[in-house]
Amino acid sequence: MQCKTPNHIHTRLLSIECCSKDLCNDVLQPKLPTTAPPTTITTVEEETEEAVTEQYSILFISAGVCVAVFVIFLGVLCFRLRATRSRVPFPFEVEKYGSPYLSSGETLKDMLDQSSGSGSGLPLLVQRTIAKQVTLVRSVGKGRYGEVWQARWRGEDVAVKIFLSHCESSWQRETEIYQTVLLRHESILGFIASDIIGSNQVTQMYLITDYHPYGSLYDFLRCHCLNKKTMIRLVLSASAGLTHLHTEIQGTKGKPPIAHRDMKSKNILVKENLTCCIADFGLAVKYSPETEEVDIKPDTRVGTRRYMAPEVLDNVLDSRNFAAFKMADMYSFGLVLWEIARRCFTDETGLCEEYQIPYYDMLPGDPSFDEVKRVVLTDKRRPSVPNRWYRDECLQTMAKLMTECWAQHPAARLTALRVQKTLSKLKKSMDFIDQPYDADNDSPRTSVTTA
Repeated sequence: MQCKTPNHIHTRLLSIECCSKDLCNDVLQPKLPTTAPPTTITTVEEETEEAVTEQYSILFISAGVCVAVFVIFLGVLCFRLRATRSRVPFPFEVEKYGSPYLSSGETLKDMLDQSSGSGSGLPLLVQRTIAKQVTLVRSVGKGRYGEVWQARWRGEDVAVKIFLSHCESSWQRETEIYQTVLLRHESILGFIASDIIGSNQVTQMYLITDYHPYGSLYDFLRCHCLNKKTMIRLVLSASAGLTHLHTEIQGTKGKPPIAHRDMKSKNILVKENLTCCIADFGLAVKYSPETEEVDIKPDTRVGTRRYMAPEVLDNVLDSRNFAAFKMADMYSFGLVLWEIARRCFTDETGLCEEYQIPYYDMLPGDPSFDEVKRVVLTDKRRPSVPNRWYRDECLQTMAKLMTECWAQHPAARLTALRVQKTLSKLKKSMDFIDQPYDADNDSPRTSVTTA
């Protein structure tokens, strides 16, 4: 340690003395300088005030920046909202999605008439608006895929089919089929809207269609006897709907041919004018003429066992050949013709057979594949035709049609168009051809009489 160091100015009064002997500090007598160097003395209070002032400055600057950012964000948001509201949609947007606004006095018929004309239903936004506005009234039926409700929308009756949660594929398929271009037809159930509705933490799949109070053909036949005029109206309209499904319509926006795959009396509805319309397309398949492929969705269901064609039961139907699906439909349709004809009376006494489902006397209520296969494929049995049908020209024609529809070999079956033409010719030969429909006189009898 060296004592001879240069002098420095210190902030406090100091005196430096040096010695080099042992314990020499005891004899040192330091002398403080008479004057201290100039210093700046800062009190504790002044240091605290400076720190607080600095913190407030930082706080005010940060708050100002935040307010400025918020004002800018709010201004941009308001500008974008005003621009969106004032923007007029382009024509292609209106065509695809439609306007979400519905005038208060507009009915379903008005909206369908004002649609694009493609025959594929209402625009998507309009469908979603309707689906959120319907009010369920009462349950009218349950099935393996869901429940059907009578509902109200703006004072009009509509039908709402609510699908079970595990039947989403059926809902998607049916929605897709109903939105097929040019599908709309008087003998096809009128499609209104389809949407997924969420309420009370529950998601429901809605399919909204026209409502027909008579219900299904199955329900109608159980409690009504038919005169010949009503029978012809039912079978002719049903065959017209099936013909429209099976037929390809060519054009820029053409309709592909469609096979139903679950044709039965429960999937045909009766309208108030006593004509039929085909419903329930959860199993339907489309054929693409461009790719020559059958559009089959992955689904294990293949229809109702009682109505299955022999080739379906035997699992030999060629899924690559669309005509095979149409011929399977015709087999099932032949059984529907049999159900209708049984309920037609031929004389003034009003005698007709009691309503029964096909193969009622050969199969149990819920037959297995093997049971149906044994009766239809192995034994080659078909529903019996009453003798009285052969004594009446109209019912005799019906018997011939259904027999040719449910032929064992698919190639021997009639097409839907051939059935429709034969029934049209039969209608022309009847005396009531030029008579308009009379709801009072043509309504079927409600009494059930067995022969």
